[in-house]
Amino acid sequence: MRTTFFLGAALVGCTNLLAQSDTLQTEQLSEAVVHATRATRTTPMAYTNITKETLARVNFGQDIPYLLSATPSVTMSSDGGAGIGYTYLRIRGIDPTRINVTNNGIPLNDAESNSLYWVNMGDFASSIGGVQVQRGVGTSTIGSGAFGASVNMQTEPISPKAFMQFDGSVGSYGTHKESLQFSTGRLGGHWGLSGRLSHIATDGYIDRASVRLNSYFLQAGYFGDKTEVKFITFNGAERTYHAWDYATRDDMEAYGRTYNPCGKYKDANGNTLYYPDQIDSYNQQHYQLLWTQRFLPELTLNAALHYTRGGGYYEQMKTNRKLYEYGLEPFSYRTADDEEIISKSRADLVRRKYSEADFYGTVVSLQYKKDKWEAILGGGWNKYDGVHHGKVLWVRNYLGDINALQPYYRNFAHKQDANVFGRVEYAFMRNLTAYADLQYRYVHYDMYGPCDEWYGPKDPVVFNFHNTFHFFNPKVGLYYRITPHHDLYASYAMAHKEPTRNDYEAAVWSQTPRAERLNDFELGYKFRSERFSAVVNFYYMLYKDQFVQTGEQDKNGEFIMQNVGNSYRRGVELALDWKPLDWLRWHGNLTWSHNRIKDYHVILDDTAQPFNLGNTPISYSPSLIFNNIFSFKWKGLSAAVHTQYVGKQYMTNTGFESYNEGTRDVSLLLDPYCTTNLDLSYTFTCIPRVKSLTLGVAVFNLFNAKYESNGAAYTCVKSNGQGGAMAYQDDDWNSYAVFAAQAPTNFLFHLSIRF
Repeated sequence: MRTTFFLGAALVGCTNLLAQSDTLQTEQLSEAVVHATRATRTTPMAYTNITKETLARVNFGQDIPYLLSATPSVTMSSDGGAGIGYTYLRIRGIDPTRINVTNNGIPLNDAESNSLYWVNMGDFASSIGGVQVQRGVGTSTIGSGAFGASVNMQTEPISPKAFMQFDGSVGSYGTHKESLQFSTGRLGGHWGLSGRLSHIATDGYIDRASVRLNSYFLQAGYFGDKTEVKFITFNGAERTYHAWDYATRDDMEAYGRTYNPCGKYKDANGNTLYYPDQIDSYNQQHYQLLWTQRFLPELTLNAALHYTRGGGYYEQMKTNRKLYEYGLEPFSYRTADDEEIISKSRADLVRRKYSEADFYGTVVSLQYKKDKWEAILGGGWNKYDGVHHGKVLWVRNYLGDINALQPYYRNFAHKQDANVFGRVEYAFMRNLTAYADLQYRYVHYDMYGPCDEWYGPKDPVVFNFHNTFHFFNPKVGLYYRITPHHDLYASYAMAHKEPTRNDYEAAVWSQTPRAERLNDFELGYKFRSERFSAVVNFYYMLYKDQFVQTGEQDKNGEFIMQNVGNSYRRGVELALDWKPLDWLRWHGNLTWSHNRIKDYHVILDDTAQPFNLGNTPISYSPSLIFNNIFSFKWKGLSAAVHTQYVGKQYMTNTGFESYNEGTRDVSLLLDPYCTTNLDLSYTFTCIPRVKSLTLGVAVFNLFNAKYESNGAAYTCVKSNGQGGAMAYQDDDWNSYAVFAAQAPTNFLFHLSIRF
C-alpha cells in the first residue's frame, strides 16, 4: 500500500495537527472565504493544517486520502491496492459517510450517500492551496453535518507571478501521472487566470483493477483592495474496473493475492472468464462563484454560489439472476443439438445502473474581528435532485425482446439542506478565550419510485420516504494560554446526522433508520518551544443511535450500516516533534482508543431469540495507530522515512474474532500491519530558464509487508449450549470474510519542472 509517505506531509500536517497551528492567521483576502468553517489558533479543538508546499512534496498521483494518511487517527484503504481509484478515508474509526468534506466552504459530499468519491476528484490535490482536518465535531460547516471529522479544503490562490509547471511520475503497475499547471500572474494589477490539466492511470495491484482519471481545473479572478471575485470550474472523469468485491483468504492462496472475483462468469462451454466491461464510469462537473467583500478592516462578507452536475453508470455481469427482478419474463429455448428444451426463470445477464444528479446552492458568512472579539454569522442552502435507474443490456440465450433503452427500475430523490450558525471567540481575560458556536440545521429528503428490489414476481419494492429533520448543534469551549510555551483547552459539542440513501434502502427489509446524536468532549494540552513541541488530546465521543458498518456488503458492493443504540469512542492522541539539527527532524504521533457498542444484540439463528453480546468492539476501529517519521533536508537533497502501524480491526460488531467452519476457524479480523515508505529527491535551482527541477523516487511498503487494509464479513450466531453464543458457518454458507489486499513493495519515479 502506498499509504503514507514522507515526512513532508506528515510533518507539517501532523505536527500542526493538535498543535493548533497559527497558519490561518494570514490576513490575505483570498483566504477569508473559507475562514467561517475553519478553526484558528485559539479554537479549542484538535485539527491539522496541511499547506500547499507539503502536499506538493507527496503528490505523485495518489488520491487525497493517501496524502492525509500521516495525520493522527487516520486510516485509509484502496480497492485496487495501489492508492488510486476507489480509496477510503476513516478518522478515529469513523466511516467516510460521517466525514464532512468541503472546498472553499462548499460541500463536496454526495447529498444522498453522504460520501465523497475521491475517484471523481482525480489530481485535485494539485489545485489545493491548503487543507484543514478537524477531528471530532469541529466547527459548524456547510452541507452534510460533520459527525466525527471534517476535511476543509481551499483551492490555491492565483499566483501573482506567471509560471508554468509540469509534474509527472511513472512506476509500478503501469502507474503514471501527467499534470500541467499554469498561471498568468496579475494582469493589470487586478486580474488573473490559472489552471491545470491532468491524466492519471494505473493497472492496479489487484487483477484488472485499472483506473483512468482525466481532470481539469480552471479559475479566473478579479482582485481589488477590498473586493475579490473568483470563478472556479473543475471536472473529473473516471473509468474504473470493479475491485470492490474483495477476495477470501482461500482464493488468495489458490490464485494469488491479486485475485479479483469481480466480473467472473462461465461461458457456454464451462470456461471461467471475466467480463471485460465490469467498469464504473462517471463524470462530475463543478462550478463555483466566490465573492469576498471587506467593508471595514474588521468586517468581511463572503458569499458563494455553486452548481455540480454528475452522471454516469456502472456495468456488471450478474450470474444466475432471477429474471423477474429485471422486468423480464421466463423463457424456453432448444439446445444446440436440438435434443432438449430448457425452461429458464434465471439467467446470466449484463446490467447497467445509472445515477444522475444536480446539486446547487449558496453559502454566506459575515465575519467581524476586532480586539478581543471574533464573531462569524453564516449559513447555507443546498438542493439536490437525483434520479437512479437501471437497464439490462444482454441476457444469455434469451428469447424475446430486450429493450436496452427501457429501465427496469427508476426512482427519484430530492433533498434540501439549510443551516444557519453563529460563532464567537472572546478573550475575556488576558490569556483566556471563550468559544461558542450554535447551529440550526434543516433537512428534508424525499425518495420515491420503484427500486431494484422485489418482494416477489410482479411485486417490486417502491420507495416512498418523505422525512424532515430539525437539528440544533451547540458547541462551547475554553482556550487558556498558561505561559508562552504551555496551552490548555477544553470543549463540548453536540452533533446530529440524518440517515443516508443506503440506510433507507436497507430499511426496506428492516426497521426504519433513526437520526444519530453525538456528544463530543475534547481536552487538550500543548507545549511548544523552538526545537521541540508536544501535544496531547483526550476525547470522549458518546453516541445515541450511531450508524456503524455491520461488515456486510449489499449486492451492489456498498457497506451496510445499522443503528446500534448507545455506543462510544474514547481515546488519546499524542504528537511529538523534535528538530535537534537544522537539517534533521523527527515526528511521531500515536492514537490509542477504545471503541465500543453498549449491549449489542443479535438474533440467534437456532432459537430466533435476541441475545445480548455485551459491550462489543465497533467495526473497522483500530485501538492503536502510530506514525514515526524521520526527515532530512540539506541544500537540494530531501529524504524522508515514514513508518505506520495500525492495530487489529474487527470486521463485524459481534466481538467474535473468527467463525467456525466445521474443521477450521475463519478470521473475522483485519490483522495488524506495519508499513514503511521512503522518499528521496533532489531539487536543482541553477538551470538556465528553469526556476526549479526536482527528481526523485518514492518507495512504498519498503519491507514488503503482506497485509489487508479493508474487507467485509458476516457471521451466523447461535447459542453455545452454555448460556453464551458462538459464531459459526451454517448449512447455506451464509458466513463469509473477504479482504482487500494491498500492494507489496512498489515505487514511483517523479519529476517536477517549473518555468
